[in-house]
Amino acid sequence: MNRLARAGIKLSDWFERWFPDSFVLALCAVLAVFFACLGAGATPLQTAQWFGAGFWDLMKFTLQMAMVLVCGYAVATSPAVYSLIQKLAGIPKNGRSAVAFVALFSMLTSLLSWSFSLIFSGFLAREVAHRVKGSDYRALGAAAYMGLGSTWALGLSSSAALIMAAPGSIPPGLMQVSGVIPLSQTLGLWQSALLAGLLITVTVTIAAASAPPASAAKSMSDMGLAYEPVHFKSGKPTKPGEWLEHSPLLSVFLSLCGAGYLYATVRDKGLSELLELNNYIFVFWIIGLLLHWRPRSYMQAVSASVPATAGILIQYPLYAGILKMLTESGLASSLAHLFVSASTRESYPLLVGVYSAVLGLFIPSGGGKWLIEAPYLLEAAKTLQVHLGWVVQIYNAAEALPNLIHPFFMLPLLGILGLKARDIVGYTALQFVVHVPLVLFMVWALNLTLR
Repeated sequence: MNRLARAGIKLSDWFERWFPDSFVLALCAVLAVFFACLGAGATPLQTAQWFGAGFWDLMKFTLQMAMVLVCGYAVATSPAVYSLIQKLAGIPKNGRSAVAFVALFSMLTSLLSWSFSLIFSGFLAREVAHRVKGSDYRALGAAAYMGLGSTWALGLSSSAALIMAAPGSIPPGLMQVSGVIPLSQTLGLWQSALLAGLLITVTVTIAAASAPPASAAKSMSDMGLAYEPVHFKSGKPTKPGEWLEHSPLLSVFLSLCGAGYLYATVRDKGLSELLELNNYIFVFWIIGLLLHWRPRSYMQAVSASVPATAGILIQYPLYAGILKMLTESGLASSLAHLFVSASTRESYPLLVGVYSAVLGLFIPSGGGKWLIEAPYLLEAAKTLQVHLGWVVQIYNAAEALPNLIHPFFMLPLLGILGLKARDIVGYTALQFVVHVPLVLFMVWALNLTLR
């Protein structure tokens, strides 16, 4: 194992030993902003009122993010998709091509849905490890995580881009700063597509080059794990009341109703309306319901996905409270002035990239963290005349960087693989070392093409 991989494992060990749970970090962030508000002249009662009032501002978005995860999991674990995963797992023929193959699929599917990618790639890595002799299970696990560590926020499930494109998801204070930023000005920029393509190419190359040879590879059994295929057993009804649970009748009917709604929406408003967050989730809900065919099978998949939503459900309201305290106290404007004074139009993308990446170590949440940063980042961007949509994409590219060394978003994947963070961080840290300078250079250089 090379020095960088060993350093990554040591870093993972440090995180596991010393880094608090993400919920505790969110509580610490509330405490820090609370005292910052007091320092800005607010009273304790006034600050507490802001926090309580803002706590409920993101209930709709919180449920939306939880549904993204649940619906993505349901689709990835449906019989048809899981059968596809098993077939795809037979394509690579050696350990190195196996790692590159999983990394490529992880990143491509992350452009569609981060939750679907995380689950899909986790099961794909497990199936590949079972079939390809000489493949390293740790390297495959790291490859399965590459979508979350590089490209997901540049794709269709980007929390920041979807928030800014949906008037109903933008908190009032943020709406006053930027207004609505359509997807054509964020995800639709050619600069964003170029950055995503470059990241995919570089990441797959590194994944293949760093995969250990067969003589040094550790298989699933070497890691003390046994292979088990996924299967939700719907069985047969034993009571009259269970008949509908095992019948596709309701699944088909509700899917047809949903398809009718989506057809009418596209007819009246255009195909791009499918990327509106509610419609985007609804599409995955319908697909998952149809693929599982029977309500009982679908609910088993949903039940299996629910534990992974705990962090979203309990932490996003805290981020909403933080946002309210920042905007009402004037701290957001003060931070915006600080960013303006510390940068120029040309250097601003670098400052945003570094700041967002560092903050991501302490607030591991794409959408929640954006709502904290957005008021002052966008206000400063307006002052410096930086393209607001590109600021969103700078954030998207940079906030994925800490995912490569932070265990928070690894948890659902690690649960599927049966591994620990330390098992894969050596390989993700290698990607981190390359991605950081690459992303920072690209967001700076591509900013020069936007006027």
